[in-house]
Amino acid sequence: MAPSNVLVPLDGSPLSDDALVHALETFDCPVAVLNVVTPLDASMSEGGILDPGEERRDEARARADEVVTHAKHRAAEAGRSVDVTVETGDPAETILDYVDANDVDHVVMGGHGSERNALARRLLGTVATVVVGEAPVTVTVVR
Repeated sequence: MAPSNVLVPLDGSPLSDDALVHALETFDCPVAVLNVVTPLDASMSEGGILDPGEERRDEARARADEVVTHAKHRAAEAGRSVDVTVETGDPAETILDYVDANDVDHVVMGGHGSERNALARRLLGTVATVVVGEAPVTVTVVR
């Protein structure tokens, strides 16, 4: 059965961009894009390792804006549009909450996150693994 609402969580990594392209090329239904900004004061976030500050928060928001703007351009190149959302929270939990709250019936995501901070990624664990294990819908992992 073909999905009726697809979610693509984006983190700015090449694999998440590949996931967006895959979703746009494969599914003829609405595609939503979600970027999750991890709170800089969260104990296991990058901010828990590095000193949080207003400049770092602004940089994180600017990066999120770049990610969703790029997604809009990618969709336009494919003759499509995407709904974009930026949320703050734990990435896996926020993705799962979005699925529940927005009638999503398929998630397409990259196999691992950005290489920008490998230490933080190791401490946080793999978001895709959590989403695959806990999502109540089909999850396609792009590698």
